Amino acid sequence: MRRNRQVALVGSTLLAIGVALAAANLRPAVTSLAAVLGDVRASLGVSTAWTSLLTAVPTVCFGIAAFLAPWLGRRLGMARAVALSLLVLTVGLVLRVVDGPVAVLGGTFIACAGIAVCNVLIPVVVKESFPGRVGLVTGVYTAALAAGAALGAAFTPGLESTFGSWRLAVGAWAFLSLAALVVWSAAARHGFSARPTAHRPVAVRSLFRSPLAWVITVFFGLQSLLAYTVMGWLPQILGDAGVDRTTAGLLLAITMVLGVPVSLIVPPLAARRPGQSGLVLALGVPAILGVLGLALAPAAAPGLWVVLVGLGMGMFPLALVMISLRTTSGADTARLSAMAQSIGYLISATGPFAFGVLRGATGTWTLSMLVLAALLAVLTTLGWIAGRPRTV
Repeated sequence: MRRNRQVALVGSTLLAIGVALAAANLRPAVTSLAAVLGDVRASLGVSTAWTSLLTAVPTVCFGIAAFLAPWLGRRLGMARAVALSLLVLTVGLVLRVVDGPVAVLGGTFIACAGIAVCNVLIPVVVKESFPGRVGLVTGVYTAALAAGAALGAAFTPGLESTFGSWRLAVGAWAFLSLAALVVWSAAARHGFSARPTAHRPVAVRSLFRSPLAWVITVFFGLQSLLAYTVMGWLPQILGDAGVDRTTAGLLLAITMVLGVPVSLIVPPLAARRPGQSGLVLALGVPAILGVLGLALAPAAAPGLWVVLVGLGMGMFPLALVMISLRTTSGADTARLSAMAQSIGYLISATGPFAFGVLRGATGTWTLSMLVLAALLAVLTTLGWIAGRPRTV
């Protein structure tokens, strides 16, 4: 008997902790920078166009690098592939704070390349290593992801005040990813196989010919567009409405924190139901109302608008669990996850960039927010379709 890199990881408690800690590192790279974006701009002397490009870098990178994730998983095995991605993330977080605008963009791209691999492979680990607890472990995974995003938004401004430098405040998150790498390396162990098995080529229908796979892909892309637009621009929107920087950072953190209870409730609930269309409506309608509130009366009730938008961002754990529920095997889950996340993130990359460009062209956030509300209506419709009980 020997451990085989092609066998699923052993679904231990320590592995579940490793999954949660890895997930906690998948958003601070974005939210920590967003929380001090104004100071970054002032320090580097960059334009609005450069800032828009920076907010688009994560999703572009997620889309490009996600194509490589299934190949890395097969080539290295899940344990090594995820460990390598966490190492790349750590290196990128350090590199982006050592120099000027080019280093910030390049380091962010490198860090997000590591995140992209985890984005694709961890849902596969959950399905294969915890087959009887997909909903529960997905909930823990997405709750940790939301908590990490909230920590990045809430604590980075305080760290900047403590250290006196946005570079040290943003770079400090490399310690969290390094801790995740250590725990994952100790936890991830492939199962045993008695003898090598011959793998015969099997004809597999392309998911690009599946209408359901495309619905899920666009659904995933639009919910990511919402999330990264909010993470990249919400503090600036609130600041332009008269909210101070610290409060704006805390309000961004609230949208992330709301993802924790939503993530713990929605995936297990979704896994127990044959269809998830009702859950999509319950999350989509509040998000539309929140975005309209920010568009038409941002200063009237910013806390309420942020809470409604935060509920809508619970679409992310629902999208992840639907990738598992709409497939019948770990291999199909990996294929659908790669398709949804690669193409979906490339779709979502247009959001933060176009959002900032519209703001620069019109001088206000109103048109940008109204366009986002319309996209949310499309998102909710596609989610309703994707929630019907069937498989790709």
